[in-house]
Amino acid sequence: MLDLHGYGGLLFEGAKLTIYVGVSSMIIAVFLGLFAALCKISKSRILRFLAETYTTIIRGVPELVLILLVYYGAPTLLQDILAFFGKDVYISINPFSAGVATIGFIYGAFATEVFRGAYIAVPKGQIEAAKACGMNGILTFRRITLPQMWRFALPGLGNVWMVLIKATALISVIQLPELMRNADIAARATRKPFTCFFAASLFYLAITIVSNLFQQWAEIRANRGVRRA
Repeated sequence: MLDLHGYGGLLFEGAKLTIYVGVSSMIIAVFLGLFAALCKISKSRILRFLAETYTTIIRGVPELVLILLVYYGAPTLLQDILAFFGKDVYISINPFSAGVATIGFIYGAFATEVFRGAYIAVPKGQIEAAKACGMNGILTFRRITLPQMWRFALPGLGNVWMVLIKATALISVIQLPELMRNADIAARATRKPFTCFFAASLFYLAITIVSNLFQQWAEIRANRGVRRA
């Protein structure tokens, strides 16, 4: 029973791929979120409009719809466009690349608001003091603003990660052999859906517990030397 009738290893491999997808997507989300947050607080109306449009649209459309649009819809659309110009081309997207890119793009919108809030939380007096010391905008951001933004953003980014890692289950619909997909294969083969999906839930719970411990450690480390009121 412990090896789920020979499918325990399959679930373990799926869990590893889930973590791989989650980490890769989170990296994209962090960089995209930081860039979009800077656009939102910039003086350029165009950049602010583009960033606001991005976060509004992405947060308003279900993740599953976006995943299906990217994996199934985008290749079909490109094929139709090329067919219009007389090109008969078959286009396919790698499930891993499609899943990582889509989830990273989706949660980049949520990370944007986290970073924007973190920027607002940085005391303006410190930024003004940096400018008074002769620092230019880039140097001020790198030495003063960004390090403190990370400290304020860590709790929010931790929440984004928790939701993101669970959202990786959605990419099972594009046949990527992550945890949920492999659990479904095991459930169909063994005809024990409760056992297999319950085992998958324990894997997700284990990832969440480890993530919580890492987040607590990161927050403690980031707040070293910070005076508490």
